[in-house]
Amino acid sequence: MTKPIALSLLIVAAAAFLSRMTAQPVSGWEEYGRIAEAIVAPTFPNRDFPITEFGANPHADATAAIQKAIEACHLAGGGRVVIPDGTWRTGALRLKSNVNLHVSKGATLLFSFDLSQYPIVYTRWEGVECMNFSPFIYAFEQENIAVTGEGTIDGGATLETWWGWNRKSGRQPPLQRAARDKLIEMGEANVPVEQRVFGPGHFLRPNFIQPYRCRNVLIEGVTILRSPMWEIHPVLCENVTVRGLTIRSHGSNNDGCDPESCRNVLIEKCVFDTGDDCIAIKSGRNGDGRRVAVPTENVIVRNCVMKDGHGGVVLGSECSGGIRNVFVENCEMDSPNLDRALRFKNNAVRGGVLENVFMRNVKIGRVAEAVLTIDLLYEEGAKGPFKPVVRNVHLEKVTSTHSPRVMYIRGFEGAVIDGIHIRDSTFTGITESEVVDHAGTVTLHKVTILPAKPVKGIKSVPAPATP
Repeated sequence: MTKPIALSLLIVAAAAFLSRMTAQPVSGWEEYGRIAEAIVAPTFPNRDFPITEFGANPHADATAAIQKAIEACHLAGGGRVVIPDGTWRTGALRLKSNVNLHVSKGATLLFSFDLSQYPIVYTRWEGVECMNFSPFIYAFEQENIAVTGEGTIDGGATLETWWGWNRKSGRQPPLQRAARDKLIEMGEANVPVEQRVFGPGHFLRPNFIQPYRCRNVLIEGVTILRSPMWEIHPVLCENVTVRGLTIRSHGSNNDGCDPESCRNVLIEKCVFDTGDDCIAIKSGRNGDGRRVAVPTENVIVRNCVMKDGHGGVVLGSECSGGIRNVFVENCEMDSPNLDRALRFKNNAVRGGVLENVFMRNVKIGRVAEAVLTIDLLYEEGAKGPFKPVVRNVHLEKVTSTHSPRVMYIRGFEGAVIDGIHIRDSTFTGITESEVVDHAGTVTLHKVTILPAKPVKGIKSVPAPATP
């Protein structure tokens, strides 16, 4: 078994290596196989540690018993910590190396709103590192970890609990506003992370599942409900597999899966029905993202279904470390409450290069804004010194049947939007004009765009009668 200190040094060294890496050239789908082969889900010894053998009782809080089972499994060299049929109330859990937290069919892990059950840990909150409430399931500098099963993980969030911390009533600012602004200020001032202490009284909601500086991560099979905010949030991780999840969570900022400053990530066969972006790829916010300086790269999204959400696959908005080499294929996106299919959001305060993004064989029904949105005027817009860049984006064999427009592209003088290519695609039911502002090369090859209502040309000449 790897000693914790040695493992910590290994992970830190790996993170430092990632931060120094230069971009590997990716020309297109011919690189897909190489990247896919590098993503291998961890396996675990055939040993089970049922939580009932460590004192778990369905009529009492099970946090201590589950954590004891995790520790025992870790010390034994690994295996499964099994959550059996029934509802088990718990607070924050901390995974250790070689442990698979397995939520059995018929089991529900129901998380508490007792703030004393969420200790202060080293985390990243909306792209800025800090000390805050522990994510519900958390791991720090571990390897070979998993959350699996056919059961349910329920965050229990409501407007009276976690979601209420960001309630926008219009009469007064959300409870989290002051702490959010303070954290961003600390990041810009480069205050040491250990001094950026939040927690009780500050109203910064924890994320649901967050492996931090980990290697070989698997999250598979479970249903996730009612998260405080982001559901799956790997940070500074390498070799991550997210597979077969059903995520239904409609609170504020309830992103489905947000890999941040990670390398080699596979997201497949998942169903997303969310209150924010279904998948949002990130790499740190503003000065703090540039301090950490680790991009997210080599991400594969395939065979997923996107329902409600602000975007199907999104890059940003916390993207100051850069994002590159993203492949999306064989997905379905359709909902009157889904705003975009592929979305880039950035500005001149965050900056960062978003490049090498490839989408193919994606079937889109209804989206509210556009199939492709590139918005470099998001939030602060052009009011900053850090040039946002979006380049080398390819869509092919994409169809949509009910979108106002194909493209909503907004840049500004000095920003870069270039190398946007759409080919072999058909878009029907279009109702609005395309928006392309301050963009470089945008090409369409073998593309059909059909309006919802047929348009007759002015003074058009009718076709000749058939002989």
